[in-house]
Parts: sequence; C-alpha cells; structure tokens
Amino acid sequence: MATSRTIYKYHFKLGNKIVHTGITRDIDRREAEHRRKPGWGRGHIVQIGRRTTQEAALQWEEEQRLQGKPTGP
Repeated sequence: MATSRTIYKYHFKLGNKIVHTGITRDIDRREAEHRRKPGWGRGHIVQIGRRTTQEAALQWEEEQRLQGKPTGP
C-alpha cells in the first residue's frame, strides 16, 4: 500500500527570524492564518523540503521542538 505524501513542513518567518515551525495540508491557508496574527502580517512561509507523510511530518515537528524552534500548541 502506498503512503500518501500530503503534508507540508514549514517555517513562518518575519524577516530572517523563524517565529513558528509547523506542518499543514494547505500551505496557502496556513500562511493566511499566520498573517492575521498581530505583528505577523508581513511574514511569509518557507516550505521545508517536499510534501511528506503525516508520520514523518510529526516526527520532524517534534525534532524541531527539541531543537528549540518555536512550534505551535
């Protein structure tokens, strides 16, 4: 059975600073959501790698958290 690669890994940046690290199925929607946060309107998403599986994306997100990168709730 083929594994579905539908998840994007990303950093949301303000200038060169990473303010959020996350995963999503809809990268455009997620960028718009982040931009609605106060002070984040000029930020942008940087996609990390290619789309991946949910399992691999969750593992990557945990690794990012352990490295001290800002992640969501």
